Amino acid sequence: MIRRRAGLALIAFAAALCGALVAHFLFPEPSKPSVDIHAVLHERLNLDAAQAKKLEVLERDFAEQRRSLEARMRADNRRLAAAIQAEHRNGPAVEAAIDATHMTMGELQKATVAHVFAMRALLRDDQVGVFDEAVTKALVEAPQ
Repeated sequence: MIRRRAGLALIAFAAALCGALVAHFLFPEPSKPSVDIHAVLHERLNLDAAQAKKLEVLERDFAEQRRSLEARMRADNRRLAAAIQAEHRNGPAVEAAIDATHMTMGELQKATVAHVFAMRALLRDDQVGVFDEAVTKALVEAPQ
């Protein structure tokens, strides 16, 4: 009886570990881009006081939105790990959890792009080219 319980506990632990590892490898932490768009805004574009004030509001609002979406992604990953642990295959709960994770990831990407365009809208014509170049580099260069 004790051996059976110990065996079941070991199997449950191994399944939980596998679920966590699969979630980690399927959805790793995003890498930092080699170009920091916010650094470009603050250090290279010589924003005037009005631009800086508007940018501060945009950054604060986006940081809150990003934190909320990242928390949803972590919850989605926990649901995926639980589904993997429960089904031990690519079953309907696993598929639903993956779909939910992809939906949240898509929302985060859309929110990020909207934030980039909102920041761009604050810029003068003489600043836009530098900003656009930084955005392009951030999207196409390998993360560091």
